[in-house]
Amino acid sequence: MINKYGKWFVFIAVSMAFGSIMLDETVVATALPTIQKDLSMSLVESHWVINSYLLVIAGFIAVGGKLGDIIGYRVLFVAGVLIFGLSSLAAGFAESTLVLLATRAVQGIGGAIIFPASMAITALIFPPEQRGFAMGIYGAVGSIMLGIGPLIGGYFTDTFSWRWIFWINVPVSIAILAMFLSSWKEPVFEAERPRIDILGLILLVPGIGTLVLAIMQGAEWGWKSDIIIALFIAAALLLTLFIIAELKIKQPLIELDLFTNGTFSSANLLIYTGQFTKTAVIVFGALYFQQALKMDPLKAGLALMPAMVPVAIMAVIAGKATDRFGPRGPCLFGLLLGSISLILMGFTVGTENYLLLIPTLFTWGATMPFIFAPALIAVMNSVPGEKQGQASGIVLTSQILGAAVGLAVLSAVLLEFHNFKFVFLTIGFFVAFVTIVAWFYLDPKGKMKGAG
Repeated sequence: MINKYGKWFVFIAVSMAFGSIMLDETVVATALPTIQKDLSMSLVESHWVINSYLLVIAGFIAVGGKLGDIIGYRVLFVAGVLIFGLSSLAAGFAESTLVLLATRAVQGIGGAIIFPASMAITALIFPPEQRGFAMGIYGAVGSIMLGIGPLIGGYFTDTFSWRWIFWINVPVSIAILAMFLSSWKEPVFEAERPRIDILGLILLVPGIGTLVLAIMQGAEWGWKSDIIIALFIAAALLLTLFIIAELKIKQPLIELDLFTNGTFSSANLLIYTGQFTKTAVIVFGALYFQQALKMDPLKAGLALMPAMVPVAIMAVIAGKATDRFGPRGPCLFGLLLGSISLILMGFTVGTENYLLLIPTLFTWGATMPFIFAPALIAVMNSVPGEKQGQASGIVLTSQILGAAVGLAVLSAVLLEFHNFKFVFLTIGFFVAFVTIVAWFYLDPKGKMKGAG
């Protein structure tokens, strides 16, 4: 049993690890032009510095969650941090496009392990009545690191070298391992540990991989191109075979019955939506500041800070509100206010006046914890302890798919209309739609009507 001090050492360690993975989603964005020039990359190749990382995470994250239930979290979490730290070191030394993309893909494997393991460990070390508070802080760390990624990337690129955006992960990984190994005690579950579903693994990883690849590259390669159509067909075939196989096997890789639980399903939709929203504001916000307002990378990162300032404070409030009132109220509050702020943001970007954007950025940032914290706690409370790893893997697959779909859909909108106004209006009205769905299907106790 972990003592109260050890619990917080473990929590800090897994939160730092989660934050590092989130940081590496966006830290590359402001450094890409410099990386592209130094390594003589084409435009498409430079995009893959981000895409290869996300693609591998999306393909393996559900598997990473299941492994925690199978082999335990000490081995899994340590392995994930080591893979992530060593691949970051190698990425910083990359002298060619191929080496950088390969090391970024390996980073993605580390991320796919750390993501679900860190969430499951957080759920295991806190009792149900404290999980909302813990998940609020945990989610805030991820949101803050995701948000300051462009700022850190711009700072290191302008001041030192783009290579330091990867090298900084090495000392952080060492600190994480020191805290975790000094305090973690592996829990013992009465239920027998499941076996690895090899067939499910073979079908799921390429199925998710081809789907995400098609979504990510559709706008660039053409939605009607032969290769994109082929990728969608391949993904549909592989994932259909995966579902058929999982329904027949005794110990499936993913227990699809989890989705018959309304709380579990609706919470995954909310997490998907929240990440879709983050992508809109952080990635396209940074792009808007640089392209439309002519800011340099560092200034563009600083311009996003009003969206990050309220996250840490509101995360604690959102977590406590979830513990007291349940997920429904906080979720509806976050979705409604978030959709309003995004719609206002859409109309405001047309003025090309940054000062007018500050209130909407601040308001949006304040709403994010009210979406993520309640949704995370709802998922983790809806499954037994021995399935926390699998549940967190599914949740984080939803999150990564939200980022991937967000990038694809909003890139297509920008290419079609050549106006950032429609990017923010699109996501704003989508969040408004999800708010209506949540209003009708999420009941006051956190379960969807008709849930089993």
